[in-house]
Amino acid sequence: MRNSNVESLLHGLLGAQKTERLFATLNIPALLQEWEEGVVTRAELAQAMNMALFEDLLERSPNGRNYTNDAIAQGGSVYFDHGALRTVRWAHSGALPPGEAAFTRILLPLGFKLNGRYPLDKLGMTGRAYVHEDAPDEIAQFFVSELHPERFSKEFQQAVSNVLGTSRDPLTPLACSQLAELARDGYLPLETARELLPVIVGAFSRQHEAPSVKDYETLLLESAEMAWIATEGNAFNHATDRVADVFKLSDDEKAKGRPMKPDVERSRSGRVFQTAYRADIVLRDLRQSDGGTVKREVPGSFYEFITRKRIFNQATRQWETDLRFDAGNATGIFKMTANTANNAANTSAAGK
Repeated sequence: MRNSNVESLLHGLLGAQKTERLFATLNIPALLQEWEEGVVTRAELAQAMNMALFEDLLERSPNGRNYTNDAIAQGGSVYFDHGALRTVRWAHSGALPPGEAAFTRILLPLGFKLNGRYPLDKLGMTGRAYVHEDAPDEIAQFFVSELHPERFSKEFQQAVSNVLGTSRDPLTPLACSQLAELARDGYLPLETARELLPVIVGAFSRQHEAPSVKDYETLLLESAEMAWIATEGNAFNHATDRVADVFKLSDDEKAKGRPMKPDVERSRSGRVFQTAYRADIVLRDLRQSDGGTVKREVPGSFYEFITRKRIFNQATRQWETDLRFDAGNATGIFKMTANTANNAANTSAAGK
């Protein structure tokens, strides 16, 4: 039985065909098997947003789409574990709040809470995980990373300011008031939720203008992650399917000729294992000094896979899925865009 509130929200945003496909593809939290028509809880709105963002990721990642289509054709499904996005903690960000603040103002009212901090020092970044309080094991988490430009050169910092300085704020005053109402009450009328959903989904995209060639290349010299943000913004960097055996999946996908990461990342705890496809290559406009634009191949988003073992909760005397992340794993997974960035840059240079 489908939750009619979630279905109505997605119908209004994506249309009937995509909504049907999403319900056939993704896990639906058991919590959402009960609902009150016309009144949307924070968990329902969070699930609708996550499903819409998953669809957006597939539209930008052909490899992810192919994998998902294969899984459904074989009678399987996708257990949406988490989505990841990148932000920049920098004062000169135009109208957009710096760093993760641009998204915690969305995530917290929806019922997500901070569930871990992960230093990504090799990348000049910090990652934070947000888990949903109402269904932590079933509503997809968010892994939100912040890049710290002050850890890079002055030239790099100026390029960051040039790129982010044109950012707009996707949240309207009305949307902010609706989020405040949701934070206070835990639910919204269906019509209000219908108005809010496209606004918050739209926040997960690029809010600044196309970067210049000079700024992009300056950023790429020091940080493939910041160069990625310059072209892709705050879109999902990757979405993740939780699978029973990521090692077997990795071998199977390699046998199919899919562009898999060479090795599976293993957490220090020995309970979290991750791998991924290499990022899909996309064409993006870069601004030239003469005012024109040029198209360039750059790394886009990618599709990830994770296996989580369980831990025994001594307080509840129950087995629970280990929902934590690992800084080493995250650093390794982030290389999926870094390696592709280098390949794309070499291809562009060879074509000049």
